[in-house]
Amino acid sequence: MRKFNIRKVLDGLTAVSSAASASSAAQQQQAGNRETEIQETLQSEHFQLCKTVRHGFPYQPSALAFDPVQKILAIGTQTGALRLFGRPGVECYCQHDSGAAVIQLQFLINEGALVSGLADDTLHLWNLRQKRPAILHSLKFNRERITFCHLPFQSKWLYVGTERGNIHIVNVESFTLSGYVIMWNKAIELSSKSHPGPIVHISDNPMDEGKLLIGFESGTVVLWDLKSKKADYRYTHDEAIHSVAWHHEGKQFICSHSDGTLTIWNVKSPTKPFQTITPHGKQLKDGKKPEPCKPILKVEYKTTRAGEPFIILSGGLSYDTVGRRPCLTVMHGKSTAVLEMDYSIVDFLTLCETPYPNDFQEPYAVVVLLEKDLVLIDLAQNGYPIFENPYPLTIHESPVTCCEYFADCPVDLIPALYSVGARQKRQGYSKKEWPISGGNWGLITQSYPEIIITGHADGSIKFWDASAITLQVLYKLKTAKVFEKSRNKDDRPNTDIVDEDPYAIQIISWCPESRMLCIAGVSAHVIIYRFSKQEVTTEVIPMLEVRLLYEINDVESPDGEQLPPLPTPGTGSNPQSIVPQSHPSTSSSSSDGLRDNVPCLKVKNSPLKQSPGYQIELVIQLVWVSGEPPQQITSLAVNSAYGLVVFGNCNGIAMVDYLQKTVLLNLGTIELYGSNDPYRREPRSPRKTRQPSGGLCDINEGTVVPEDRCKSPTSDVKDNSFSRSRSSSVTSIDKESREAISALHFCETYTRKADTSPSPCLWVGTTLGTVLVIVLNLPPGGEQRLLQPVIVSPSGTILRLKGAILRMAFLDTTGSLVPPAHEPWREHNVPEDKDEKDKSKKRRPVSVSPSSSQEISENQYAVICSEKQAKVISLPSQNCIYKQNITETSFVLRGDVVSLSNSICLACFCANGHIMTFSLPSLRPLLDVYYLPLTNMRIARTFCFTNNGQALYLVSPTEIQRLTYSQETCENLQEMLGELFTPVETPEAPNRGFFKGLFGGGAQSLDREELFGESASGKASRSLAQHIPGPGGIEGVKGAASGVVGELARARLALDERGQKLGELEEKTAAMLYSADSFSKHAHEMMLKYKDKKWYQF
Repeated sequence: MRKFNIRKVLDGLTAVSSAASASSAAQQQQAGNRETEIQETLQSEHFQLCKTVRHGFPYQPSALAFDPVQKILAIGTQTGALRLFGRPGVECYCQHDSGAAVIQLQFLINEGALVSGLADDTLHLWNLRQKRPAILHSLKFNRERITFCHLPFQSKWLYVGTERGNIHIVNVESFTLSGYVIMWNKAIELSSKSHPGPIVHISDNPMDEGKLLIGFESGTVVLWDLKSKKADYRYTHDEAIHSVAWHHEGKQFICSHSDGTLTIWNVKSPTKPFQTITPHGKQLKDGKKPEPCKPILKVEYKTTRAGEPFIILSGGLSYDTVGRRPCLTVMHGKSTAVLEMDYSIVDFLTLCETPYPNDFQEPYAVVVLLEKDLVLIDLAQNGYPIFENPYPLTIHESPVTCCEYFADCPVDLIPALYSVGARQKRQGYSKKEWPISGGNWGLITQSYPEIIITGHADGSIKFWDASAITLQVLYKLKTAKVFEKSRNKDDRPNTDIVDEDPYAIQIISWCPESRMLCIAGVSAHVIIYRFSKQEVTTEVIPMLEVRLLYEINDVESPDGEQLPPLPTPGTGSNPQSIVPQSHPSTSSSSSDGLRDNVPCLKVKNSPLKQSPGYQIELVIQLVWVSGEPPQQITSLAVNSAYGLVVFGNCNGIAMVDYLQKTVLLNLGTIELYGSNDPYRREPRSPRKTRQPSGGLCDINEGTVVPEDRCKSPTSDVKDNSFSRSRSSSVTSIDKESREAISALHFCETYTRKADTSPSPCLWVGTTLGTVLVIVLNLPPGGEQRLLQPVIVSPSGTILRLKGAILRMAFLDTTGSLVPPAHEPWREHNVPEDKDEKDKSKKRRPVSVSPSSSQEISENQYAVICSEKQAKVISLPSQNCIYKQNITETSFVLRGDVVSLSNSICLACFCANGHIMTFSLPSLRPLLDVYYLPLTNMRIARTFCFTNNGQALYLVSPTEIQRLTYSQETCENLQEMLGELFTPVETPEAPNRGFFKGLFGGGAQSLDREELFGESASGKASRSLAQHIPGPGGIEGVKGAASGVVGELARARLALDERGQKLGELEEKTAAMLYSADSFSKHAHEMMLKYKDKKWYQF
């Protein structure tokens, strides 16, 4: 088990404030001997890194498709991502390697396959019959740009329109081009002098597959006869075309134009449109044409047996509707409904009962893909209500500014959050079931509860159930409702330190066992919440104002200069430093006219009704000091057993007793050191003119997208590609040298070397790599806790590491994690009976650790992780027994001590993209994988590890990427993933009468083989497109389903395998021909060389 023995690290000597004596060296040896008894069970083989699932709205969507039989929805994005959605809980994410935008998606309906067309002029065939879809074939067009694709139902021939106006035909089974091409100059009239523009539409006549309708951008539409290879009719219009749609009987089609008009054409009357409609145009008198409107980007024409057809369109609003939101228009008979959308429309599709284009369509819903949302409209109910969306697509409702992940939570938490969240549901949704219902759920092999908490720019916090690789919103808390809202910009107080999003959440501290929640916001505010199932009305919101001052500047070499010691508990907060009052202070300026003693936000002074869920316990705000705004909070911790909350920034640290609503500690960072300050700091230089203050927007990094408004709350680092900055309200020299509080940890441990028993304390880590320990003297529980003061005193213990401190944790003698003490949750809004009161007096804070029952002589281990290294320090001796330099050239962004496989480890994510894990306590490297480079601050701000090998980060402004570093989860992942493809019989074709049957339908599909097959049309030019076999291979399709679909699939598979084998044979033949050719050349050369030589000269 043991890889190396205890090393006496030189750093261990600097970690203690005085040089180690002989006795402490002996103590270290003794601690080491005991330490070697800890059996570490985690090995490298327990670790493996892989992505699990991606949740959220597909970022920058660009294409949409639906399989009406399988009931699966596909969305493509501008970054080449593909998201597939089935029933709630069945989701899948795939990625095109090129990263090119997806311009079109086409399902092979009920075949478990999908064709994607990309902006780099490639077509890809995806196999959806496996849990992780893969590409079977790709085709790259070399000479022409793809603009539109069409795959008729139950056909294997895909029509591909190009920018040059030509149409090529692809066999989707072999992914090869047919020799049959429709050239633009053959399609349009010879008399036409100009090029008709790119292809914008292709579709076959629903009643006659031999006729192809081709739409050119310039306004020309051609009905092409595939057999005779000539145009039957040409329809010309002087406005550009955006889309075309057929009436199911194949006698009429409708076009949408760039001037906001719709033209309906009778197939056999090409001279002029049968009807022209301007849905949003003002009808002028005197028979004049209506005013032009914005382009109608798409139109669909859907028929019903019982009533009028539906004409559904996007765009087309009149130009004078400035500021109007994007709209979807539904025209049904004489009624026209205009449905306003929150974001611009990317695409929409009408969901119909039948997959057959030549039958009454019977539309029942419209799926509308917006820039940042997915909306489903119920067409069957009056008023067209929307369906309640069951997918977790609202992560980005307000930009995410931070997130935390908790695996293996108490089992009663999710039901409790769900019950209070259920009351927040909106009303007025459609009564029907969600229509996208394909696929099957995977097996649930993980049984522990997981919760994700996201903090947002508008001050809201969302709790999500993330158990078993799903995601569902449980409860939403609006933290901003405690503050007065300014009506307009002029009305806003000039005390704001950020220009926008003053309520944005920066840090979340949550205790799952006690359900206490604490948040720090960007306006230097902290709010503590208690969970309650009862509704309450708070008459006066309890609040405190804290004045954190920084008086000293400039870090010099660490040789000690005497500074005033840490104030005694009585003077820890001088009377002027706190303003414990119910309402904001009125003194807005000091004697010299500078803004002073005012907080950045104004707390409401009216009664606040608080619904069941999280309710305000206390609001704490940092105030302006002599014209200097408060600095943003960089670290935060809450402890329910002690009733304390502590927070720090680059000025100092403040501790508040939230039960007694008093400030216990309020110190500048330097004052924390007392006389032990290792740095020489000069008195603060006279204040220059103040820089404009920056809030969340203060990131000096070129690659950041506008959404990335938040910044990392840790220290400045000069040795990496991007600099992480704090608030810019001070000059840069001042900013660089300030020592901020970067980590806080409440625990019950040994505070000094001489301690014989653990006691409650607070460990404080700073950005200069210092760890300081503050001793907490708590009064007894019950009523005494509310009457007697908590006494806070320095311990004198100082430890040092390289780089800012990120995380601290404690292990007991057996190497188990000692969690911070906590109170079990109980309902506070219900009066306690006498028995309960007696119990609460006796109640001791719960600490799950075995150490609480250990003998006094036992020791503990402090695990401290900084941006550069990790150390394990034996307590109470304070000897560094293990040290690991995590990175020299980069820095750690996130470090967490987590449990995995009944053991614990330290997990780190580095700015250079590496994910690493180390055993505890020996800090043996167990995993080091290059995962992803740090391309923007969003990843740095949101990456977090949790127990059982789970981790996550925000991969885009709208999506959460989850991953695992557990080998066991990687193995079980295949079972846990849902299946997209399920065997479903294709509905029967519509039964048509004898005369209608003459016009053909599905029966003519064989004609395509005759027309487009190699025997009839020859081979396509090799230089036109290049075939690339996909990584999915033939194997992926072999899991074909049973029944009719299965038979069809097997037949197709046989053809495909035969095609592939023939292809391989062709390649082998070519190779043999080449080798034969080269052999004959060599033979000829040999003959020439030896032609004139006699046999004895050889």
